[in-house]
Amino acid sequence: MTVPIAVLDCDLLLYGRGHRTLDRFKLEDVTDEYLVSMYGFPRQFICYLVDLLGANLSRPTQRSRAISPETQILAALGFYTSGSFQTRMGDAIGISQASMSRCVANVTEALVERASQFIHFPEDDASVQQLKDDFYTLAGMPGVLGLVDCTHVTIKAPNAEDLSYVNEKGLHSLNCLMVCDARGLLLSAETHWPGSLQDRTVLQQSGLRNQFEAGMHKDGWLLGDNSFFLRTWLMTPLHIPETPAEYRYNMAHSATHNIIEQAFWSIRSRFRCLDGSKGTLQYSPEKASHIILACCVLHNIALEHGLDIWSSLTMGQMEQPEEYEYEHMESLDSEAYQVRKELLITHFS
Repeated sequence: MTVPIAVLDCDLLLYGRGHRTLDRFKLEDVTDEYLVSMYGFPRQFICYLVDLLGANLSRPTQRSRAISPETQILAALGFYTSGSFQTRMGDAIGISQASMSRCVANVTEALVERASQFIHFPEDDASVQQLKDDFYTLAGMPGVLGLVDCTHVTIKAPNAEDLSYVNEKGLHSLNCLMVCDARGLLLSAETHWPGSLQDRTVLQQSGLRNQFEAGMHKDGWLLGDNSFFLRTWLMTPLHIPETPAEYRYNMAHSATHNIIEQAFWSIRSRFRCLDGSKGTLQYSPEKASHIILACCVLHNIALEHGLDIWSSLTMGQMEQPEEYEYEHMESLDSEAYQVRKELLITHFS
């Protein structure tokens, strides 16, 4: 008798009913060292994610062998931190590559649904003041509400005709606009912009710009490099500093803004699916954008749990950011020039 293949469970075909899976043993059976080496995080962190996402990952199913939230999370963490669906990862948790892919999709969407919970600017006055104080402590730059920059993540070509994702290096990518605080905690992350767009264009079209133009974040500014235009809410370096005050301003700006480069390094080092070493993200731009955002959420949760990758790896290993040639195209925003001039006079003269 012919059995319709649609009713067969791929994990059952591959492993049989007697295969030992993580549905059948506890995290306590393995060491933290093992969990960190395989999935990038210790037991306490993984248990937190199970509590956080468990309801989303326990949706009703027609399958007799539904994969537990715990196993789905381990599968997703394994992919995020290794960038691979290799058999070794699937074998470790007793599921097929196809199931690994479904787990990544489920966990990614659950994390994206919680992005606003973990990635946001502080709202109360005390937290905003603490944010400014933390930045000022770094290098004496006052009034800073965040550091803004863009980073590219390579993806597969959407189709042969679509050139909007081809960046300056000729690679298909997403250009991700992010803001972080003095710890590298992300305050904003827009991960969906096509790689062909310049950084200043991304910012011009972003929700982040709309927030600041609407006055949602008052009495302060972001720091950005010269790939962006000077704005009343965005302080950039002087292209050619001439006075001692201008040099001091540029030095303080550079020392402070460097934190976001460290944050990018931290995210790529922890989530190898984003660093290109395993190739490009083999997903549509929309799904790749969600994976990037999910990793950003995990980055923030990790920092909140004291899992700072900067302290676990030698900072000397950090790759230096690539140098780009930017056109010297300051905006004609006279009010922004005046804000920066007053900042120079008040704090750096």
